[in-house]
Amino acid sequence: MNGSVLRILDANFNRAREALRVVEDYARFVLNDDGICGALKQLRHDLTAATAGVVGEAILHRDTPGDVGTATKTAEEQSREDLNHVVTAAGKRLGEALRTIEEYLKTLDSTRAAQVESIRYRFYELERQIAVTLRKPAFASVRLYVLITESLCSRPWLDVAESAIRGGADCLQLREKDLPSGELLSRARQLVSLCTRHHALSIINDRPDIALLSGADGVHVGQDDLPAPEVRKLIGAQEILGVSAHNLDQAKRAHLAGADYLGVGPFFRSSTKTRDFIAGPDYGRQVAQQIPLPAVAIAGITEQNVDEVTATGVQAIAVTAAVCSAADPQEAARRLKEKLMNAAR
Repeated sequence: MNGSVLRILDANFNRAREALRVVEDYARFVLNDDGICGALKQLRHDLTAATAGVVGEAILHRDTPGDVGTATKTAEEQSREDLNHVVTAAGKRLGEALRTIEEYLKTLDSTRAAQVESIRYRFYELERQIAVTLRKPAFASVRLYVLITESLCSRPWLDVAESAIRGGADCLQLREKDLPSGELLSRARQLVSLCTRHHALSIINDRPDIALLSGADGVHVGQDDLPAPEVRKLIGAQEILGVSAHNLDQAKRAHLAGADYLGVGPFFRSSTKTRDFIAGPDYGRQVAQQIPLPAVAIAGITEQNVDEVTATGVQAIAVTAAVCSAADPQEAARRLKEKLMNAAR
């Protein structure tokens, strides 16, 4: 066998196995997803089988001290910004290594090369599934999230929205189920302008089209709205996607669908929206412990029970009446935000 080809194969066998383990550990310890983890593990075993025999020959030609590539490093290789970059870099490295193995194996064994090609294509699909879980941390610092509904506002809705921000709201959601689309777009643009001036996030309920047209930071959907995977396709990779999840299975599916945060609840009974069930604080605790996404507790949250929320590990709350219907929305928001920040200390 050609010694140079075997050196190339040896280097890329190592590169592929190492990268595959990095991605597999993400699926296992961060996603906690047995399906993706199992598929990656199977790829690892199939790669071992496809290269059996060649690996043993290739390692005999390894010459690490004489490899000029070991001393060639870029600044980007020396650091990783966050978990997303770790997993993304490993995925790209794995795809490149598999393609190199496939091409050079063609000179030795076309059957084995075809097996590696199949493994590469299987990984591309897994890479797609993993990619939607790698979100930007724009929402991570949100603690107080106020839903703006005009019928529940104690004064003009835009005034209430500004008061909420001045009181400490990090994110506002425009939630108007019955407005005509033209009026909804007009209000969305007003809300986005307000949030931009005050450096708060702006989210539109239910309507990805309105979110995109208004320039909002994102959209929030429920279980009966457009499916989260389809919404992610519409809004792209950079926009924020929030998903309401009422049980752990829904929360896990939303994470794998590309959600940036979860609306977790109903936590308590609410006068704003009648529900026939309560998920409760125990569910919030499960999400906080098992789903690696920001969670926002929703439904029935007031200044009196916010401590019960933060005790579960959920660090953010979404409120409507507790701020919008208050005689002084700014002060109501300030008191809620103070409780949230005290709990985080």
